[in-house]
Amino acid sequence: MSDEDVLDAVRALAPALRARAAEAEAQRKVPDASVKELADTGFFRLLQPRAHGGRAAHPGVFYAAVKEIAKACGSTGWVSSVVGVHPWHVALYDPRAQKEVWGPDRDARICSSYAPTGKVTPVAGGFTLSGRWHFSSGCDHADWALLGGLVTDDDGRPVDMRTFLVPRTQYRIDDVWDTVGLRGSGSNDITVEEVFVPEHRALGFGPVTALSVPGHEANPEPVYRLPYAAVFTTTISTPIVGIAEGAYEDHVAQTRERFRVSYGQQVAEDPFAQVRIARAASDIDASWIQLQRNIADLYALAERGETLPTALRTRARRDQVLATERCVRAVDLLMENAGGSALRTGPNPVQRAWRDIHTGRGHAANDPERALVLFGQGALGLDIQDTML
Repeated sequence: MSDEDVLDAVRALAPALRARAAEAEAQRKVPDASVKELADTGFFRLLQPRAHGGRAAHPGVFYAAVKEIAKACGSTGWVSSVVGVHPWHVALYDPRAQKEVWGPDRDARICSSYAPTGKVTPVAGGFTLSGRWHFSSGCDHADWALLGGLVTDDDGRPVDMRTFLVPRTQYRIDDVWDTVGLRGSGSNDITVEEVFVPEHRALGFGPVTALSVPGHEANPEPVYRLPYAAVFTTTISTPIVGIAEGAYEDHVAQTRERFRVSYGQQVAEDPFAQVRIARAASDIDASWIQLQRNIADLYALAERGETLPTALRTRARRDQVLATERCVRAVDLLMENAGGSALRTGPNPVQRAWRDIHTGRGHAANDPERALVLFGQGALGLDIQDTML
């Protein structure tokens, strides 16, 4: 199979994922059947290194697949995106860590909770982890977890932030995810009790941001030379674009058939409804075009072995966060246009998208001011100090 074959297989799977959207909400996690079928397409291996049976694909193919999944089911798209990107992160680790993950099982999947909410204690040969980590999307379908943590000095001051790779046998999943949107994402808590993590399974954000990590020697493919911030924030925004695109298609289909009793006309004939549809379509298109452009430009430089300029990295963050903002606005417009029936409880796909997209907006990567200030500082020639760049 080629990378495009994987994308075609994902598109073919979309109707089945859409049919299970209500089931995902009811279970509060992606159905096992959906995860298995996605794995069978080769989706979860798109960003996995070739040395461990993956495709090390162009990231544009991965994000295009995520968008197709999210159009069908927002929760499944969200989980597929975040779980699907973690092989990229693990590929940056010491080769010993990669072998521990994929040596026994090349289909091993990884979840994450990057916020440093747990306790990290340096010990001989590594670290001890304890505590609770929140919002680990898709953790029920994972074999390992990437957990963020602050390393402190003797006085308790943070000196480093690392991500620790922990096997499923050493943590507990606490079922706490019960929300109005992205209900099927299963973003539960992970609890760890005094677990030892060896040094080679702890990767600092400094080397990752500097694009100088131990995994580069084992994995020479250009996709692993991309900035963490661009890869991960695009991973969060892409399912949001997919959710908006799916909502748009559903809304247009519904509007063609709707009759507005209060005005005595087909809604499709209402010029104001037509304008709202046009605005929503433009915002969704603009979001996707910019995300594609930035990833393609970064990847082209990585392929040539060239330096990734700060201006491009800040542009990627700018456009990523504004993609989310535009898509939320677009779906709001669609809901305003959908009438009172869309607010009834039940399997209305536009209403589900509206709930999902607002929930996704709450992710830390979608904080507009924190991302936009980086672009503004760069444009004005100021020094930028931020690990999410």
